[in-house]
Amino acid sequence: MWVVKLGGSLCNDTLLPQWLDLLAELGGGRVTVVSGGGAFADEVRRAQSRWQFDDLAAHNMAVLAMAQSAYQFNALNPSLHLATRKSDIRRVLHSGRTALWLPLEAQRDEPDAHTHWGNSADSLALDLARKLNAERLVVIKSCMIDPQLNLAQLSAAGVLDTRFPSLAEGVPFPIDLMNKEELGRMRSLLIGEDRYLSA
Repeated sequence: MWVVKLGGSLCNDTLLPQWLDLLAELGGGRVTVVSGGGAFADEVRRAQSRWQFDDLAAHNMAVLAMAQSAYQFNALNPSLHLATRKSDIRRVLHSGRTALWLPLEAQRDEPDAHTHWGNSADSLALDLARKLNAERLVVIKSCMIDPQLNLAQLSAAGVLDTRFPSLAEGVPFPIDLMNKEELGRMRSLLIGEDRYLSA
């Protein structure tokens, strides 16, 4: 089972339908999609900056932003099936379909290690992959990814959130970062062409 996180920046990108089609077509039975918060999360940041409310509230609002993106993805491609809990995800995958995580269980009643901006949708996707004993995590970004940089360096550059590198320590599965243009690379991974060469 794979977890594929689609960056929130793709929510308004013309490539989004192609990504959703690809994951619905080739991800049935093994892929769980995690959506970033995109512009919905940006609005949370603006509201917090304006009103200075605490990070617990901002975290819960950002989780709802991810949920809004998930509903958008589902509306654009109903072949992606919404799933809230781990048991729901497994049921969708066992039926041969692609799961789309609705992350309401990531909301919190009290502050903890999750409730800050250093823990974005990237780390929530990684945390989900760990809980599901995933075989692979793929994170799709709009920015270019320097393959020479490690996770800590990518975090320092703002490509990944600050919690991601420590959360990734010791995970038993590979973590792939891809640019949104690499649809061909993703297709090759999904169909098992491990020797894919980028153009």
